[in-house]
Amino acid sequence: MTQTSQRDTELAEGAARHPWHRYVALGDSFTEGIGDPDPDSPGGHRGWADRLAEELSRTQDDFAYANLAIRGRLLQQIVDEQLEPALALAPDLVSISAGGNDLLRPGSDPDALAVKLDTAVGQLADSGATVLLFNGPDIGSTPVLAAIRGKVAIYNENLRTVAARHDAIIADMWSLRQLSDPRMWASDRLHFSPLGHHTIAIMALEALNVAHDLSPMEPAAAPGRSWRTARAEDLVWAREYFVPWVIRRIRHKSSGDGLSAKRPTAEPVFGAGVPLGSGDAVAASDAELRQGLE
Repeated sequence: MTQTSQRDTELAEGAARHPWHRYVALGDSFTEGIGDPDPDSPGGHRGWADRLAEELSRTQDDFAYANLAIRGRLLQQIVDEQLEPALALAPDLVSISAGGNDLLRPGSDPDALAVKLDTAVGQLADSGATVLLFNGPDIGSTPVLAAIRGKVAIYNENLRTVAARHDAIIADMWSLRQLSDPRMWASDRLHFSPLGHHTIAIMALEALNVAHDLSPMEPAAAPGRSWRTARAEDLVWAREYFVPWVIRRIRHKSSGDGLSAKRPTAEPVFGAGVPLGSGDAVAASDAELRQGLE
């Protein structure tokens, strides 16, 4: 390799690097990765946060990632249960997505929710970490969720104020028009599919201005369905997903009751395409990381 080509390679690698070494994700089922099943991932789900961490780890040898999100959590629960553990891990990058489950409940107030979130984001920002703040997607064409579109829009505008107050970065789900494709959604129509999580990970990386190796997928238009086929699918969905969800709301139960975080400690990310070192090197790295957390 010539000196010129070597210098060009070094410059390209430098441009691809980012400043973060420890990433912690806070939230509910969206951040836990529900809808993107993967038996090889902690908790059995991958999701956009895992995909994001995998890309961030490519250019940082000492990169570590924790995911404290638990499905079904309300905003106040996320603040009460996840904020202090997140700060204790001393991250330099934190993502938080909260409030979606609150907005689904009758009588919820998007203004009051934003006040609660503002306090949490302030604490995270004061720690010195970069805060990645997710707003809500435009769910106007989504069954069930369409009823709260107005609340989501109000909440999103409040989040822009929160982000401006604390110099947080907005991961703009509302503007991600690709999410209107039905294939971006899981079969329960409440969570994102693997393709949806993949698309959101790309958006988050671009919001952070991080170069990545993910290729945008542009699926062909979904084939038309007959009325009879669509009706049959609706009945299956209602029986398997919507009715149990309504029953949980009536009984004041959460799908996350009894569950713990999928990645409660910050650890190296070994995703697809991330090279593994020798056994001794991995063990030494893990020992150093754990010593730093003690």
